[in-house]
Amino acid sequence: MVSASSEVQVRPGAEDDLEALTGLYNHYVRETAITFDTGPFTAEERRPWLLSHKKDGPHRLLVAQERPGGRILGYTTSSRFRQKPAYDTSVEVSVYCAPDAAGRGVGTLLYKALFEALEGEDLHRAYAGVALPNEASARLHARFGFALAGTFREVGRKFGRYWDVAWYEKPLGPSALTTAAPSLRRA
Repeated sequence: MVSASSEVQVRPGAEDDLEALTGLYNHYVRETAITFDTGPFTAEERRPWLLSHKKDGPHRLLVAQERPGGRILGYTTSSRFRQKPAYDTSVEVSVYCAPDAAGRGVGTLLYKALFEALEGEDLHRAYAGVALPNEASARLHARFGFALAGTFREVGRKFGRYWDVAWYEKPLGPSALTTAAPSLRRA
C-alpha cells in the first residue's frame, strides 16, 4: 500500500499533466472496456476535458504523483452528471490508475482526497458507472459508501461485444445522513 506522506502526493491536476493523463487514459481506451471510448485521444483532443475541471468547485481533477516530482500514478475526477440545470447538485466521479499502480492503494488515496475536497460544495449525490465485470472498482466504491443503484444491461458495445454498466450512488452534503435510503446511509 502507498502512503500519502511518503510515496505519493495527491494534488490538483494542471495543464502540465495533460500528456501523462492522456497516455494513462488511452491505455484504458485501447486495452479495456472500463471506458466506452473506442479510439485513443491526442493531448489536444483531451484539453477541453482537462479544462472543464477546476481547482475548486464541484468539478475537480486530482492526480496522484510519485514523490518527488515523479510520474503520475492515477487521477480522479468529479464531473457534471448531466447537462440540465436540475442535475447541478449531482456529480459523476471516476478514478483511473496506471496499470502498475493498481492494487497499491492509489485509487483509495485519490477518492479520499476527492471526497474531502467536495465536502463544502453544494452537492447532494455522487454517481459512478462501472463497466462489468470489475470487482476491484465495485470494492473501491463500496469502501467509500456507494450503493448499487442499478445495472444497465448491454448498454455499450466495444471489442465486438456488449457490456453491462453498474451504476452506484453515494449521498453527499450535510443532509446525507437524514435523507439517504437505509442502504445509502453513512456508517
